[in-house]
Amino acid sequence: MNADQLLKARRHQFITILGRGSVEVFESILDRLLAWDLLNWEEYEYVKSPGLLSRSSRYLLDVIVCKGTRACELFVVVLRDVLHSSQLTGLILGNYKPPEETDKSSASRSSLASQTLQKHRPDIVRKLHGHIAAVLELLHRHGHFSKYECEEVQLPIYTPSQQARKLLDLSKAKGDDTAQVLLDYVESEPGPVKPILGNICLKYQEKLSSTLAAQSRFLTNYAGTENMCLEDIYVDCILEISNTAAENDCLSFLVGLENIFGSDGVSNKDADTVLITGEAGSGKSTSLQKIQQLWATKQAFQDITFVFAFSCRRLNFIDKPVSLKMLLFEHCCWPDDHQDEVFRYILDHPEEIMFMFDGFDEFKLQFTDEEKHCSPTKPITALNLIFNLLQGNLMKNTKKVMTSRPNAVTANLRKYLQKEITLKGFSREGIEMFIRKCHSNSSSAEHILHFVEANSALHGLCHVPFFCWIVSKCHEQLMQNGSDFTHTMTDVYLLILEHFLLHFTQSCQGINEVLLSRVATVHHLGKLALDGLTSCCYIFSAAQLQEAEVSEEDISLGFLVHSHSFSHACSVVNNRNYEFLHITVQCFFAALYITLNDNVGQSTLYSLFKHNQENTSPCMMSAACLKGWLFDCDQSGEQHERRSEVMLQEAERSNLQITASFVSGLLSGRHRNLMGKNFLIQQRCKKYKLVKKCLAKSIQKHFLSIPPAVGGEKKSMHALPEFVWWIKCIYEMQDNNLAKQAVSKLDVDHLKLTYCGIGPVECTALAYVLKHLKNPMGLQLDYNSVGDLGIEQLLPCLDICQSIYLRGNNISDQGISKLVDRALDSCNLQKIALFHNNLTDACTPYFAKLLKHKDNFLALRLGNNHLTAAGAEVLAEGLKQNNSIQYLGLWGNKIGGAGACALAAALENNTSMLWLSLVGNNVGSQGAKALALMLKKNTILEELCLQENNLVDEDMLHFAEGLQNNSSLKVLKLAQNRISRKGVEFIVKALKHNVTIASIWLGGNHVTAEEIEEMTAERRLTF
Repeated sequence: MNADQLLKARRHQFITILGRGSVEVFESILDRLLAWDLLNWEEYEYVKSPGLLSRSSRYLLDVIVCKGTRACELFVVVLRDVLHSSQLTGLILGNYKPPEETDKSSASRSSLASQTLQKHRPDIVRKLHGHIAAVLELLHRHGHFSKYECEEVQLPIYTPSQQARKLLDLSKAKGDDTAQVLLDYVESEPGPVKPILGNICLKYQEKLSSTLAAQSRFLTNYAGTENMCLEDIYVDCILEISNTAAENDCLSFLVGLENIFGSDGVSNKDADTVLITGEAGSGKSTSLQKIQQLWATKQAFQDITFVFAFSCRRLNFIDKPVSLKMLLFEHCCWPDDHQDEVFRYILDHPEEIMFMFDGFDEFKLQFTDEEKHCSPTKPITALNLIFNLLQGNLMKNTKKVMTSRPNAVTANLRKYLQKEITLKGFSREGIEMFIRKCHSNSSSAEHILHFVEANSALHGLCHVPFFCWIVSKCHEQLMQNGSDFTHTMTDVYLLILEHFLLHFTQSCQGINEVLLSRVATVHHLGKLALDGLTSCCYIFSAAQLQEAEVSEEDISLGFLVHSHSFSHACSVVNNRNYEFLHITVQCFFAALYITLNDNVGQSTLYSLFKHNQENTSPCMMSAACLKGWLFDCDQSGEQHERRSEVMLQEAERSNLQITASFVSGLLSGRHRNLMGKNFLIQQRCKKYKLVKKCLAKSIQKHFLSIPPAVGGEKKSMHALPEFVWWIKCIYEMQDNNLAKQAVSKLDVDHLKLTYCGIGPVECTALAYVLKHLKNPMGLQLDYNSVGDLGIEQLLPCLDICQSIYLRGNNISDQGISKLVDRALDSCNLQKIALFHNNLTDACTPYFAKLLKHKDNFLALRLGNNHLTAAGAEVLAEGLKQNNSIQYLGLWGNKIGGAGACALAAALENNTSMLWLSLVGNNVGSQGAKALALMLKKNTILEELCLQENNLVDEDMLHFAEGLQNNSSLKVLKLAQNRISRKGVEFIVKALKHNVTIASIWLGGNHVTAEEIEEMTAERRLTF
């Protein structure tokens, strides 16, 4: 079959392969096609137009097929080169020859620069990695690119490869002069040459990639009773560079998995470990599995020769000393021959090696750098080996990526991190995509989505990927129960319990009847779970299951799954290890045991909710302690109670908090009758009263620790980390009286919850409790993960907020529409701060509406977003009808001169605005003239901030005229512009006629030290 016939006959399969792949892979294919002149520029622009990959794939096939047989043959060659062989399974592809290569140096001399860039586009895209900023600086300096084109290329929504392609596309559009500058740079900056692998290493690489491809093919995390293909179910989560790595107080920005090792966000250039943090269920393990698959299938990370992936949970089970060589070959992938030669290559080329460590928080010992180890062949404990790898004492300059829950990351560990990336769960679009992928029937998926979106609390829960999976899997029970039933995390986990039990029994009974018939199973699994949590044990041997009386029938329910641990005992025939479906499932069963078991009394509950606050994530129990306490079934109820009470003090804190949240939910009035007999229900009522008392007292004790307000300032409280957990427990209990009691003594003007890891789930709980406050207050949620979904969850408590601060929360225009609609009906809300988000001009009509119709609104801060002149003009229309707003912050946007003119016109007769910030908006001379004219007429504005706006001396002449006729302005900030002595002298002359102005900032302009010295007589100038 000819190549063109193949593309026509198997068209659907080709479209599926390309459409389900990544954008990066598709654009790599386009790079090759451009380089081989299989696409002209118009065709390239047409194919890569924004939209679904499947649609672009259809366009591409149409174009290629029309070009004849040879074009189709070359297209097949490109697919062979770019895609992994596993993706082309079932396709019989001919062995076609690529086009003959011309000598690059001669081609460069004989071709135009733009043509040369196109012919070598794939190589140049790779070569530009890590050089984008330097190239743009060069092109800007030579006048080929404007500042705004440079910023456009470097937008955080683009991956490094996409930035390189954007740069090449713009260079081509600007002509050969620009292309020549870029070409000269590329030729003068040779990148590192990767050594050619010998046959031995190639053979090992093939075996390793084949092993990792097989391991990553199916989703391991949720595969209790079924196999789910990762490719079919995977959806990108939000990955955000931590603020500690950001520069110039800039918002953390989003990255893609394939770009986690990029130069953006690096906080320690000497380190080589990238840490991905996220709460339980946020998708950490799945993300590492995806990285593993991307490398194994040649979709990304192709500068890496070998990848070694490890589970920290399972590394705990290596019970004998190991060397680096033993760790890599015995516990990851064994070379069939020439082990020494392969290992020598690994040691000699560390920059080509990647280590992945999943679940650092599950190590039983806390990270330490006290014991140094530098020998790759000398055995040492597995944990110390890993710790020395992370420090760089072993295999310095390798790429390392590690996942952990945030509370396990100590200051000592942070010294060895190159960067931190926060995994923030699904976006609204991610939830929709995941549910659609889980349900091939589009009408069924649409029905589930409509149901989820109609239940605000449930929609917020789906922000957590594991919760979203449960909701998707249990949709039938969910919709039978009705939208009013599922509000809390406990509700969601009861769904999965019901689903698995009903699936096993195939019964039409209700959940209570089914649970009563499986009391023994819940008891056995619950005891196993609790004993595991209290001893930091997450993998269970067959002997441990037998001691906990867990039967094969209990295992077959699906809550326990096979685990391939690294225990020495694994070599024993028929010794199978198990772990719970997910750590949160283990916590849920532990909570069921605590709630339903009469032997678990008040002292255990008290310990659970009052456990040692100083204890951090890693479990520090000794091996002797574990052996003495774990799985001892021959104990009385009193001994068991005492044992649980003691060991809860030593357990991993984050897991106990999750367990406590489940206990709160299971003891709520809605679930107290679960599997109930009268005397058990009475016991649960006692437990409920104790938990309620613990929570109320804990929060009120926290409130009493708030220091009194400093004279002249508002009383403020920065909540402790436990505060959010307490709030979540109260929400799980669904007790309005408890919520009222908890906040009855909160007397503050401002509540700060910055950097507290607050997402939509936490927002739901906060709103449930804070809406019961007696007096309005300010709520500050800066630098969390609120997002558009979280905005929706916060709406019930917006009425009690005087101000709300949501800096750096990845909020888009969609979230603003609901926020403003609620704000219009909230008489107390007067201030909104949304700087460092993802807002565009599309949000400005909502804010204009707010300005027009809310007559007590005081402050709006929208700095560092993506507003342009069009958005400023819309805001200006709202300002014309508002006489209450006092503070407007638009710094770090792109409103330009036209936007500044619109705002200036709106403020000429304004009678309320005191402070206006237009820093870094490139208002230029056009905007400066309009703002200066505004100062002549405005009689209320006190501070105007215009730093970083490319203002020049001629603009100062206009401001001088404005100042001479103004009697209200007190501070004018003109720093970091292009003003020389001449412009400053215009200002000095104007100050002779203005006694109101107190300070004019002029630092960072084109004024010499000598000239500044000469102008010190005017003390109101600040340089």
